[in-house]
Amino acid sequence: MLQNYVPILIFMGIALVMGVVILLAGRALGPNRPDAEKLSPYECGFEAFEDSRMKFDVRYYLVAILFILFDLEIAFLFPWAVALDEIGMFGFVSMMIFLLVLVVGFVYEWKKGALEWE
Repeated sequence: MLQNYVPILIFMGIALVMGVVILLAGRALGPNRPDAEKLSPYECGFEAFEDSRMKFDVRYYLVAILFILFDLEIAFLFPWAVALDEIGMFGFVSMMIFLLVLVVGFVYEWKKGALEWE
């Protein structure tokens, strides 16, 4: 039984060794000439003016979560659309309920002002 996994383990071992060798070769052979300009923090083309640990507005996270939510919704729509003939009316109604729940959540967030930037 374990003999079936030997090629996979060999492949993973070779990949790990090659990755380490390539990283070490880049470190050993690559130029290393640091100066103040290269070591300075970069933020949109100008010097950083605040601490990097500043707090973000909660709305930023809400918009990010909404983006992920609706991105996943689209990912569910593609296989549903391809298999719609096979799943019939039950699949159609199930997807409409799924979309309704997402739309209700979107309207709730919109009414709460989560999408408004001041």
